[in-house]
Amino acid sequence: MKKVTVLGAGLVGGPMAADLAADFDVTLVDRSPAALAAAAPGARVTRVEADLSGAAEVRRVSEGADVVLSAVPGFMGYRTLATLVELGKPVVDIAFFGENPLDLDGAAKKSGAVAVVDMGIAPGLGSILAMHGTKRLDETRSIVTYVAGLPLVRRWPYEYAAVFSPVDVIEEYVRPARYVERGELVTRPALSDPEYIDFPLVGTLEAFNTDGLRTMAQTMRVPNMKEKTMRYPGHIEKMALLRESGFFGGDPIDVGGVTVRPVDVTAKLLFPMWKLEPGAEDVTVLRVVVEGTKDGRDVTITWDLLDRYDAATGVHSMARTTGYTATAAVRLFAAGKYTKAGVSAPEHLGQDADIVAFFERELAARGVRYQERVAVR
Repeated sequence: MKKVTVLGAGLVGGPMAADLAADFDVTLVDRSPAALAAAAPGARVTRVEADLSGAAEVRRVSEGADVVLSAVPGFMGYRTLATLVELGKPVVDIAFFGENPLDLDGAAKKSGAVAVVDMGIAPGLGSILAMHGTKRLDETRSIVTYVAGLPLVRRWPYEYAAVFSPVDVIEEYVRPARYVERGELVTRPALSDPEYIDFPLVGTLEAFNTDGLRTMAQTMRVPNMKEKTMRYPGHIEKMALLRESGFFGGDPIDVGGVTVRPVDVTAKLLFPMWKLEPGAEDVTVLRVVVEGTKDGRDVTITWDLLDRYDAATGVHSMARTTGYTATAAVRLFAAGKYTKAGVSAPEHLGQDADIVAFFERELAARGVRYQERVAVR
């Protein structure tokens, strides 16, 4: 049986470990004994306590693995990936870090590592579908991806809940959003260009710019591409108020003789309000729209995904859609269906229709399904 090491026992890491334990010898690693104890209940998982902030510990816990799945917080993501690449390990990575993962491509090729990054819902599945759409067209004019992870029950004041690190969520409101417009890379502030979109069973959501286009800006030659995050209406104004008032600041300040970073205090305060409690239902919404031409006619391909909390397993929807996309990639590696050395982005996988079908089957087997619509004019 192949050995898989999962780095990070958070609200996504735990469900991933449990899912993989059905087919692999899984080791789950985290520095928190409480997180390890709570993760993957009932699953046959080896739990290892280790501080993954240092390269030596990352090497130690990963050396015996056939595949490593990195689910560490974003601020640790790049250096963790760099260490794993040096080891020459097959890696699936879901850490949402600011650095460019493709900068590690040369090192991965040198060591023989096969690494796929950003393997979540969006970027991740959305990127796979975006590339799949472009491969079916003669010419692609635009790609737009919309994604939301939301509590089903809206509660004042934030009407939001997160299944991953609050610091990583805050990063979405701070990091400038890069997208492609008329063939040029454009940067907009996060939370900008709001629009309202209606979705069945969810209602009206507000969409805003975030830095989720990621590697697609480099790897795809499409003149117009953007990614937008969605929340319940009113969220933009609340987050913009906090950001512009300095609550998301990363520079230390003195408060009564104590040096603190405002973002750390904000995260500490927000997390209890944003935490999805066990049994609390959430919903994930994904829409990918690819527009272009085929045989001289205008074609729009749209994929829609609506997923909800699974009461039978107790796994939240965002953990399902993010985590099961990543575990599908682990199974892709284990089956020998993707062996390209170097750092690959999800859209690279979307070039192969068989791989796209593999992901669709793996997700559907876990109750995560999406629908395709094609409009020809």
